[in-house]
Amino acid sequence: MSDFKPILTEHIHTENSHTLEFYRSVGGYSALEKVLKTMAPDDVTNEVKASNLRGRGGAGFSAGLKWGFIPKEGDKPKYLVCNADESEPGTFKDRLLMTKVPHQMLEGIIIASYAIQAQLAFVYIRGEFYSEYLILEQMIAEAKEASLLGKNILDSGYDLDVVIHRGAGAYICGEETGLLESLEGKRGWPRIKPPFPAIEGYLKSPTIVNNVETLANVPHIINRGADWFRAIGPEKGPGPKLFCISGRVKKPGVYEEPMGISLQDLIYDRAGGITKDRKLKAVFPGGSSSPILTAEETEDLKMDFSGLASVNSMLGSAGIIVMDETVNMVKACLNVARFYAHESCGQCTPCREGTSWLVKILTRLYDGNGTRRDIEMLLEITDNMGGLADFSLGSFGKTVCPFGEAVSWPVRSFIEKFENEFVACVNIGGAVV
Repeated sequence: MSDFKPILTEHIHTENSHTLEFYRSVGGYSALEKVLKTMAPDDVTNEVKASNLRGRGGAGFSAGLKWGFIPKEGDKPKYLVCNADESEPGTFKDRLLMTKVPHQMLEGIIIASYAIQAQLAFVYIRGEFYSEYLILEQMIAEAKEASLLGKNILDSGYDLDVVIHRGAGAYICGEETGLLESLEGKRGWPRIKPPFPAIEGYLKSPTIVNNVETLANVPHIINRGADWFRAIGPEKGPGPKLFCISGRVKKPGVYEEPMGISLQDLIYDRAGGITKDRKLKAVFPGGSSSPILTAEETEDLKMDFSGLASVNSMLGSAGIIVMDETVNMVKACLNVARFYAHESCGQCTPCREGTSWLVKILTRLYDGNGTRRDIEMLLEITDNMGGLADFSLGSFGKTVCPFGEAVSWPVRSFIEKFENEFVACVNIGGAVV
């Protein structure tokens, strides 16, 4: 769509865009009024399902379909949780939405809560986002004063409270079941699924967990319709998308484009090209947990779920990290492995032990003291941690949550695609065996 105009970030450069007064001046909460006055909860779920809005947090699961899993019967309360624990390296889109247009997210939260008939919702925000936390606190206070939260919202008879919960700096709590454990005051250890949160989530009650960007799309779908949303981008994953671009580019930042835009357009047009006009070497297309791509693989590549699956990678959080020809790939791989070793929760043996061994072996290689057997061992460890990725068929990990895969995929892709650099390390000072 060459005539595409930003939707989620349309007003981020306007002064005081974070306030309720401004948000309402540009039509904010009109979708909520429409929902509460003219739509039944199932109507809302069906409209979002028809739009084919897929989760923007990494997994890409249909939002409307997920809402539909909430049981209709039973006396347990239902909950909605907004996952604002944005900790994936290279990803900073949700932070922008919370800083500049938080009421857009809140309107989505209220509409989603109404759809599943929840009367209590949470925003689980990354602990380091303190200034954003203060903005959200102001947002909640403004909404309550305007009768957009609390008892009898807009005289509709619907009640909802929203609580902001600050995380404690654990990357693993971005995984929805680890988040729920943390929200309950326990150690953030992911749960075995099934049961899925929609059946047994917060306090063993039906719970929906959606990402900030996912929920920010909901008011626009309600106001403009599912057909409008599906007309943006590819059929299997439509809508506007926020892409985070960082690394060796001239203009890093968040860019809103239609799903399916070319990766080359994002790098060379939107982000201004490679720093110092050097050559592109490699790209993380979906945050550091996605398999890395070579420069050749980025040609004619569409940034959507299907396009990235075709090159055996994933859209993930759409955190695009660009590396130029000067980047040492062994060092970059070690840097990624160190992050995951530090953030492993330790619950699963393959992940707890594997991440530590990856760092030890990669350090040995980088220091020039490794062997060819070390390179083989790295591949064996990644296989034991996450298995081999095939994004066209789906993947089957070997740990409770996808963390094991999230480290094994990038490390394996580094070695397979830049093997010559790893072999070169062997020849520096280690014995060649």
